[in-house]
Amino acid sequence: MTFETMLTKAEEVALFGRPLFNDPSVRALRRVGVVDVGSNSVRMVVFDGAARSPAYFFNEKVMCGLGLGLAETNRLNPRGAVRALAALKRFAALARGMGIADMTVVATAAVREAEDGPAFQAQVEAETGLKLWVIDGDEEARLSAQGVLLGWPGAQGIVCDIGGNSMELARIGEGKVSLRGTSPLGPFRLQQIEGGAKERRAHIQGILKDLKKLIQPDNDRIFLVGGSWRVIARLDMERRSYPLRVLHEYRMTPRDLLDTLDWIAKSDLSALRSATGTSTERMELVPLACEVLRELVSIFEPSEINISSYGIREGLLYEQMPDQLRERDPLIEAARATEAGSARIPGFGKTLFKFLLPIFEDAPSDRLRLIKAACLLHDTTWRAHPDYRAELCFDNATRANLGGLDHPGRVFLGLALLHRYKNNRSGTRFDALFSLLSEDEIREAEVLGKAMRFGAMFAMDDLADTGTLKWKPKKRILTLTLTERGQHLFGEVAQSRFKSLVSSLQAEADVVFPDLAQDADAR
Repeated sequence: MTFETMLTKAEEVALFGRPLFNDPSVRALRRVGVVDVGSNSVRMVVFDGAARSPAYFFNEKVMCGLGLGLAETNRLNPRGAVRALAALKRFAALARGMGIADMTVVATAAVREAEDGPAFQAQVEAETGLKLWVIDGDEEARLSAQGVLLGWPGAQGIVCDIGGNSMELARIGEGKVSLRGTSPLGPFRLQQIEGGAKERRAHIQGILKDLKKLIQPDNDRIFLVGGSWRVIARLDMERRSYPLRVLHEYRMTPRDLLDTLDWIAKSDLSALRSATGTSTERMELVPLACEVLRELVSIFEPSEINISSYGIREGLLYEQMPDQLRERDPLIEAARATEAGSARIPGFGKTLFKFLLPIFEDAPSDRLRLIKAACLLHDTTWRAHPDYRAELCFDNATRANLGGLDHPGRVFLGLALLHRYKNNRSGTRFDALFSLLSEDEIREAEVLGKAMRFGAMFAMDDLADTGTLKWKPKKRILTLTLTERGQHLFGEVAQSRFKSLVSSLQAEADVVFPDLAQDADAR
């Protein structure tokens, strides 16, 4: 059995196996609505589609400040409660209009800690019909960590979710959530600490040292969840002139992050707010969040800091997923869902991957999954104007809401899809983004793109009916063996694209044609 055959069989069992879209347990996720009633904001998200990577059909947030002043009064902020109730009435009406019969609504620190929390809970149910589930800090930590696992299937480290009144920590690894704890380190709580910055620092340090004993950090990666963390990451991008403004899977070293925290402390907050488009309510909490993050880095000593756009809401979606869907790769499943809804020939991506596999059979597993995703997405922008397909492909790959895809992976995927439609990448508006890849990675993406560009010329159910590829990397020879059917398809355009592929491989071409006369005599 050849390597190619073994890999193909593995694909049939795993990532390119039976589609799950029509499975009843998966179709139940076709339209899932969740509402997160937090200390600072109330947000409704509706997930649409049964893919492993969440698709946001609807996403709306209202900055209510429900927990503002809670530490001082032990009651919900009256103005925030009015705004939150109004938002929930709107969300209930929207859910009915979308046909969402059972929407999950959870409330976190503010409602669970306020003495009038039960009364607010009852009022919400009476006036909106929504059942408000008040979860404790341990459950909040678990759900946030599950949201990170949805986006990072193999993630290992510590999830840190900051809200207005609390901060939760959870350890994740091997697809599971283990140790977890909660703390009163939300910015609203810290506003009530008397004595200024020195007293706040001592307060923060004391709590984090207790959490360190509980969570047991060991030079782990830290995954940051929460709006205040995301603003800090966005400011880090601003300071570093980082070219890709996608927060999910954005990575920072401890040193870079500390430099950014120093920079924020010296900057004018109103100027930073304008530069990043951050709301006034959110920016007011950033300085206190910075104080917490500085001590977290100092005490936990992480190897790397990652930003997750997925948190408690995605954790609620993950909670409802059947195990067979959880086990799938979120990138591949999202690409499959996109192909099923947008490609001219759904299913051809799998066929194209098999046809091109001999060129990439030595690729490591992390590169191979990007190749699979590219093949699935290679024809999903065909409705765009031909002059803009290449750019649209790149934009879709680099800016789409995709889990399981880091920033270099986004650019690699985007560049490969760009070359699916265009031989030359020079002079595009994406040049700055190419700096996230090495020269070798840029060349590999070009080879993949030109391979897909050529393979798409043989749009058949089974490309083995048209021909096969054989790559000899040491001799730098790419052999195309055509069938009789394939020879008829190997016209001028296909020949030109094959030549371009061979050139990108820095190789020689060997095209083997069938003996048509001999075939005719045999018949």
